Amino acid sequence: MNLLTVENISKSYGELTLFSNISFGINKDQKIALIAKNGSGKTSILNIISGKDTTETGQITKRKGIKVSFLEQEPDLNPNLTIEETIFDSGNEILEVIARYETASQHPEDQEAYQKAFEAMERYQAWDFETQYKQILFKLNLTELQLKVKVLSGGQKKRLALANALINKPDLLILDEPTNHLDLEMIEWLEVFFKKENCTLFMVTHDRYFLERVCNEIIELDNNQLYSYKGNYSYYLEKREARLEREAVEQHKDKILFKKELDWMRRQPKARTTKSKSRIDDFHEIKSRANKRRSEHEVQLELNMERLGSKIVELHKVSKAYGDKAMLDQFDYSFSKGERLGIIGKNGTGKSTFLNVLTGKENIDAGKIVIGETIKFGYYTQKGIVPKEGQKVIDAIRDYGDFIPLKKGRQISAQQLLERFLFDRKKQYDYIEKLSGGERKRLYLCIVLIQNPNFLILDEPTNDLDIVTLNVLESFLLDFPGCLIVVSHDRYFMDKIVDHLFIFKGNGAIQDFPGNYSDYRAYENSKLIEERELKTNETTTPEKTNWKEKDDSKKLSYLEQKEYNKLEKEIHKLEIEKIALQEKFTDDSLSGEEINTLSIELGELEQTIETKTERWFELGSILEG
Repeated sequence: MNLLTVENISKSYGELTLFSNISFGINKDQKIALIAKNGSGKTSILNIISGKDTTETGQITKRKGIKVSFLEQEPDLNPNLTIEETIFDSGNEILEVIARYETASQHPEDQEAYQKAFEAMERYQAWDFETQYKQILFKLNLTELQLKVKVLSGGQKKRLALANALINKPDLLILDEPTNHLDLEMIEWLEVFFKKENCTLFMVTHDRYFLERVCNEIIELDNNQLYSYKGNYSYYLEKREARLEREAVEQHKDKILFKKELDWMRRQPKARTTKSKSRIDDFHEIKSRANKRRSEHEVQLELNMERLGSKIVELHKVSKAYGDKAMLDQFDYSFSKGERLGIIGKNGTGKSTFLNVLTGKENIDAGKIVIGETIKFGYYTQKGIVPKEGQKVIDAIRDYGDFIPLKKGRQISAQQLLERFLFDRKKQYDYIEKLSGGERKRLYLCIVLIQNPNFLILDEPTNDLDIVTLNVLESFLLDFPGCLIVVSHDRYFMDKIVDHLFIFKGNGAIQDFPGNYSDYRAYENSKLIEERELKTNETTTPEKTNWKEKDDSKKLSYLEQKEYNKLEKEIHKLEIEKIALQEKFTDDSLSGEEINTLSIELGELEQTIETKTERWFELGSILEG
């Protein structure tokens, strides 16, 4: 069933054309990702199909009566409402039923109003809905419901807007970078949520694991052409490569044909027949195809780096706290040459504080930090670039010199450097405040790197960068010979470039894990399974018996001994089934009916375990005398 159709839409700003006459459709249950380079107009497309912006040509056709929700990168929320008021202000009918019930519950003397509210809760099955929306708020760490929106951080506002969109269960959910401002646990929960929910998604995201695990179709906008791939990210990569190879072959054929046609054009007489006129038209089409150049514009990062000395950075018994909340607690660590460290942990556990004390932006409460004489930090922060009023792109680079040193004694001009960062000569004279979010990030990254750091710190560097730029950045970082620290919620990015992790647990506790993010998750999952099995064994394995000391006068018959041994195995198996069944209750998408069914099943299972356990003890007591 088609929910929305995009026909021949276009958008331009002055002389810059972002896209023109592009068309596609969104059908029910599709989970589509839009991929394009920064500055290609991805956010503009989302704004147009959500109704926040208009198209210059063509039209958007929506199925009558469908509900559309749009998660923007910077949500527009009422600053005077609380978190709870924002949720209830969304116009959701079931939420209004819940609100009326909660109001009636506070006035029990009005029995008629309470009865009506109670019946409405039953009619709309609002009990289950209330449980689900509170679970969503809990998963997104929005538990302080009375906080005003105006005091929330940018990340909290984004999570609140996401919660609103999920709770309202729209027919079509449009998402602009949904994983930004989410920690790793939240992203993994959101992946599971989207996989289980029967929802239709159209999104822009650079999170490649998210693309792999959630999306079932990818649309690529490349040189104003749309290409559709009916699969996830791996499928997209495979088919895109095949397409580029085909295009290269076709372009080669076109070049040969163009050369033949050019010879013919030079030889042909001035008096042209109808036949020759047709051929001339064909010639111009072939010429257009033959001269078409793929503008991949891959960033080439080969900047020089100052030599690292024997001493890098040492932390001795470092402590840092805000009031009673410890961020670092007598932390000891010495960095080595070429170290590649990833940092993960929930928001508020001290990740950014660690980077700030390391670079001297914040003072420590106790301990000592020793920085080697040769160390030159390059610190890419979440705040990004703060442009001077009226500053152009080229001016931001020239603040650091007209020429930049490269490896092997070479150098390039500021203009050439910007071209390597995908800013053509015309773009270099644009005002920085007019750049897209991704373009600003790219410029900021360029500014950090041209200062030739040998200890590079990147705090959420992947936000707003397109996949092409991410691949180039990853390639550079793999070759970077200095020390590297990365804080990122991009699991794919982390897996590719770090060798070990600091896991910030909170209250100053930091675990050093020897591996990347996927290694850590695999380790944690195996540890969880082992703990469950141990717990199961402890509850089902009887105390060892010294058989020689027992009175042989009381013995089990052959059949009873067989039954005893069989019961031991059966109870162990049932306990494992019970744990698996209990885990199903954590599924946020369960309906009230499904919860009731699971509850009945769990009750029956527990009764079976109890009956078998009683018989097992009865037989065991005979053995023990």
